[in-house]
Amino acid sequence: MNAPSSSPSGVSTEPTGALDRFFRVSERGSTLGTEIRGGLATFFAMAYVIVLNPLIIGTAEDVNGDTLGIPQVAAMTALVAAVSCVLMGVVSRYPFAIAAGMGLNAVVAYGVAPLMPWSDVFLLIVVEGVLLLILVMTGFRTAVFSAIPAGLKTAIAVGVGLFLALVGLVNAGFVQAGDGTPVQLGDGGLNGWPILVFVVGLLVTIALYVRKIPGAMLIGIVVSTVLALALETFLGDGENGLGWSLTVPSLPTGVGDLVSVPDVSLLGLFLQGGSDVLSRWSEIGVATVVTLIFTLLLADFFDTMGTMVGVAHQGGLTDEDGNLENTRGVLVADSVGTILGGVGSASVGTVYAESAAGVGEGARTGIAPVVTGALMLLSALFTPLVSLVPFEAATPILVIVGFMMMTQVTSIDFQDPALALGSFTTIIMMPFTYSISNGIGIGLLTYAFVSLVLGKGRQVHPLLWVISAVFLFHFAEAPILALFG
Repeated sequence: MNAPSSSPSGVSTEPTGALDRFFRVSERGSTLGTEIRGGLATFFAMAYVIVLNPLIIGTAEDVNGDTLGIPQVAAMTALVAAVSCVLMGVVSRYPFAIAAGMGLNAVVAYGVAPLMPWSDVFLLIVVEGVLLLILVMTGFRTAVFSAIPAGLKTAIAVGVGLFLALVGLVNAGFVQAGDGTPVQLGDGGLNGWPILVFVVGLLVTIALYVRKIPGAMLIGIVVSTVLALALETFLGDGENGLGWSLTVPSLPTGVGDLVSVPDVSLLGLFLQGGSDVLSRWSEIGVATVVTLIFTLLLADFFDTMGTMVGVAHQGGLTDEDGNLENTRGVLVADSVGTILGGVGSASVGTVYAESAAGVGEGARTGIAPVVTGALMLLSALFTPLVSLVPFEAATPILVIVGFMMMTQVTSIDFQDPALALGSFTTIIMMPFTYSISNGIGIGLLTYAFVSLVLGKGRQVHPLLWVISAVFLFHFAEAPILALFG
């Protein structure tokens, strides 16, 4: 009998059971334990969404001055993320997690809600999700993914890495808005105990990572959280007395502080607008409603694509052209996640760049997001426990993952001017504009423009010309509409 084959890492590639065969665990050189650990790391890296999304969506007023409520949005954020993550894991079999998109939720709260009731807002999100699903099923969304040159896909991965690193530094308070400068180190210096938690967590994680200790990122989060709890317990002088950026770590004092029944009253809110929704949208203006849908669609479309490319590159899941097998499965799950976000009143669902934390732990299959989804479901019951982990304890992972994704920059051909400048603008615009989709749009426009200037317009895929035109309209929408208005 032949000996079982093995991956370069020494892990057997022969499937050991139905679960292994379905998720292709051994084939991708992983193990069940690694996938579980990766799912845990992803969960803790993105668990902040359960706290942050309600603070944005739950407190914003709609056109009638109504708010959704923080506890209600928190419950639905966790539950929608749970279902979406499991769906992604089973349908795509890749280690991508889904939850309410940061940035997209700000558009919803501050750009859409002031124009219409919350019920209509979430109906708009459902419509956007259905349109995304149609684009996937017709093959258009996959075709766009395949039309982008491999070098630009790598640049997208690098840009996502820098974006993640900046998110981590900002959320931890290590980088803040400056006094006379856009950003600065801390508040002018590294002051405060929360900054110490971040620095210790970052150093511990780096030490474990370079020593190749399994579970380095998860251990880093645990160590940082224990330190944060100790500091707040012994040195805290009241609510957020130490200056935590969002979540104040505190030990639960009883069963009531551990378990809470999720409030699901927001489920199906999009159906409560009545049959006169079209007349209300007509009052707002058809052009305005279409523009809102287009804005959400465009941001969701390319945020997902950028994150998918970046995380897949990091995990070695793409081929030599930067393409991902079963891209359609990923995009179907992502589109359905957006629909679920509208149905559950949790904002637009999208693939999370924090999935890279799980991939950094070795996750390569859909088991990881299934684990993340299970923890999201539990977090709906144990919200106080999730709240134990402050940003300062979790965000060191994002900085490390950013470094890991940044290393791919060496594979970009900087001798090709179009590819070099397109990659450069893609990479810098993601962190500088705090948007993955902006980085992709500006990068594609730069690549197409330089190719045209060099007389190499034919090397640009026809779809990229269409997408570039769409992005150009999107970026210049206000002056264009004013010109023809």
